[in-house]
Amino acid sequence: MQIFTTVSAMVLLFLPAWVQAQSLFGGFMNGEGRGAVALSYTAERYSEVFLVPADADRVPIFNKMEVNSINLYATYGLSPRLDFVLNLPYIQAKGHASQATLEELGFKNERKGLQDISIYLKYRIRSIALGATRMDFLAAGGVRTPVSNYEVERGLQSIVAIGNRASTLNGVGVVHFRTRIGFYLTGQGGYSYRTGQVPDAFVGEARVGYGTRRFQVAAWYAQQVSTGGVHILGEGFDGFFPATDVSYTRAGLNVYVPTVSGFGVSAGVNKYVSGRNVGKAIVFTGAFVFAFRTSSN
Repeated sequence: MQIFTTVSAMVLLFLPAWVQAQSLFGGFMNGEGRGAVALSYTAERYSEVFLVPADADRVPIFNKMEVNSINLYATYGLSPRLDFVLNLPYIQAKGHASQATLEELGFKNERKGLQDISIYLKYRIRSIALGATRMDFLAAGGVRTPVSNYEVERGLQSIVAIGNRASTLNGVGVVHFRTRIGFYLTGQGGYSYRTGQVPDAFVGEARVGYGTRRFQVAAWYAQQVSTGGVHILGEGFDGFFPATDVSYTRAGLNVYVPTVSGFGVSAGVNKYVSGRNVGKAIVFTGAFVFAFRTSSN
């Protein structure tokens, strides 16, 4: 059961280029001296876009978008109550504009590079036993900031940017309910403060899952609601895409299967259900996971 607990703390599927769509914070704690590392690949595709007041049936200029990422995720238990979390993605964003359009506008169909590093701490405030079940109350917070000088210029070329070049300060509260037979339910909500012209946002996620030593499966629903911003091609929009109101709801399913000696594999699929100023993307993710411990605690 301890191996399951360690892996459950980190089997999260990872980030598309523009926004963090799924929380890095699970409800399980690693335990002191225990951790995990995951290397994942994510493929996101969309041609339609959620816009205001009406959706678009294709991406302006670039027709459709592909966003591929390789992501490094690591977590480690610093104490029984405190976990460290790190996340770093490499992003490739690719449009499908015609060569004639690219030459006429001076645009490029592709941008790629390291995006933003995220460093967080998660702390278990209190744990309450309820018969054969347990409820944990946790708090998590940290920063996310660019690690490369990727471009975010004004104009429609920025549709193919790999990020918004804003630093963010994020804080969330987590309530985690689990049973001895493997069922669990996790809810969380918080606030994301962003620098520059990028609007702040309220974020939340609900997750229900079941796990044993042989497998873990979880369904999740995530939401982001921006506190401001303008709409693409709407009033006040001056071509600077990071200043837009990026709000969405998103739902997905993850599966994790351990293999041998702490290794395992995970896979997932998720989709934007609704939103503003965001692509109607379907996202597929696969990951290799290694769980380890550095002490006997």
